[in-house]
Amino acid sequence: MFFTHSRIYQEAAINTNQQQYNAFEDRRADAELEYQYNPHEFVREGMQDSEPEPELIEGLPAPDALTPADRYMELFEQVQTSHIFADSKTFPDCAPKFDPLDILIRFRRRKRAAGFDLEAFVHEHFYSPQVNESFYVSNPDKTLTEHIDDLWPVLTKMPQQHLAHSSLLPLPKPYVVPGGRFGETYYWDSYFSMLGLADAGRDDLLRHMADNFAWLIDNYGHVPNGNRTYYLSRSQPPVFALMVELFEEDGIRGAKRYLDQLMKEYQFWMDGAGELMPHQAYRHVVRMPDGSLLNRYWDDRDTPRDESWLEDIETAKKSGRPANEVYRDLRAGAASGWDYSSRWLRDPQRLASIRTTQFIPIDLNAFLYKLELMISTLSHAKGEELTALAWQKKADARKQAIHRYLWDNTAGVYRDYDWRRERFGAFTAAAVVPLFLGLASPEQAHLQAVALRHLLLTQGGLLTSMVESGEQWDKPNAWAPLQWMAVVGLNHYGEETLATEIAVNWLNTVNNFYSLHHKLVEKYDISGDRARPGGGGEYPLQDGFGWTNGVTRRLMTMYGHLLAD
Repeated sequence: MFFTHSRIYQEAAINTNQQQYNAFEDRRADAELEYQYNPHEFVREGMQDSEPEPELIEGLPAPDALTPADRYMELFEQVQTSHIFADSKTFPDCAPKFDPLDILIRFRRRKRAAGFDLEAFVHEHFYSPQVNESFYVSNPDKTLTEHIDDLWPVLTKMPQQHLAHSSLLPLPKPYVVPGGRFGETYYWDSYFSMLGLADAGRDDLLRHMADNFAWLIDNYGHVPNGNRTYYLSRSQPPVFALMVELFEEDGIRGAKRYLDQLMKEYQFWMDGAGELMPHQAYRHVVRMPDGSLLNRYWDDRDTPRDESWLEDIETAKKSGRPANEVYRDLRAGAASGWDYSSRWLRDPQRLASIRTTQFIPIDLNAFLYKLELMISTLSHAKGEELTALAWQKKADARKQAIHRYLWDNTAGVYRDYDWRRERFGAFTAAAVVPLFLGLASPEQAHLQAVALRHLLLTQGGLLTSMVESGEQWDKPNAWAPLQWMAVVGLNHYGEETLATEIAVNWLNTVNNFYSLHHKLVEKYDISGDRARPGGGGEYPLQDGFGWTNGVTRRLMTMYGHLLAD
């Protein structure tokens, strides 16, 4: 028999924890100004050598061997601090017109000359990145689905067209980008774009993307955040197992052929686990007090991000902590895909309070549970029964740890867990991922559904969180991947009414916005009674948009008949 939690009770349970959390922070505010050695981070020799080097593909333009910040050094710093480009990502994405080392030498010779013009120097020596869909003109007479299908060729990039010695990493096959400022493929974005490609019958692009992601794992040991040199030090939510499942379901590629890559990706996420003592962490792994293993987001670098260099420096200045700690947490937040959210903040109104590496995220660990199960399933399919059993035990152990540390029995919701302070983190729409991946019990799924309806559901879809922080992965914004995972997860547990409500509300949001503006965007503000563009975060709202297109197209096939004419 299911329990019923009222909205008031759930809010009270979550808010009580938040009040205790804030009181604790007030008492520690002064102490945080002084850094002390952190005994919880395990350090081993060779840790700084974890980042792979860019790979070459015969016949394709070679990328630079270094990131733009490492390559151009003081030139990079001066360009970023001079605000030559409105967006900090623009210069790291510029391609050099000449040999990069020659450009740096020329800069060092010329910069002291009277009347030196830095902006003119940059335009003389670099090609600015193109925004592909800026040349695309939408036809307002086309339906939403037709518009989405017309965009796939616009958002597809050819590796042969890369410019040499840029930050773009080559891939063996064509690939789909999100759009706007994002002119490279992104790991977890791509899975949600693939949903629409599969629905549109674009098997050619799905095969290309399958080959590309397998190639990335084979050559780098993981799927980088995106195919840029400055993304090699981190990954994103591990969804390759979901991609493999999609390839199998749609007859694109047999799933068994990817078993080696799945195992290799798992090794990346679990590196160093065997050396940890309880309450100790190394890279992506945390050994909990009871000896179980859970994971966190991480980046192997602790410097400002190339694509947000100036913003990161300004954030670190406001923190009162060592700058390298703040940079690491900002980078880990980018690895989460939720860059940024109150999930990672000690103070929801201050990005400088970010502590991403101190949280055990519910979504990440659910994705890794899926990865362990997929390896077990494919090992069984290949007749490797002992291997299958060993991986099933890993998945079972993770499931138990998730329910011990990430399930809030008082509020009836999944939440992140602050492993350093041993307390729950925020309740957000990330809590739908355990339902999406079949991790919850029927009772937990029902309690979760009640919480979603009472705390996050609006007439525009599912809110990202309960907190208005000014960050983009918070209220009042809604994002396509969260809608998809909520709809699929709720349906899986028989919560069809709520699933339908979320799907139809979301489709109305996207459709109404398209009717007014003839485009799709990366996020939407769903706090009001009409569709509005989402806001917040480090950069302006982006058009395109890969995962909005993919999720919306798939949901239109499933629920389009329920929309009002």
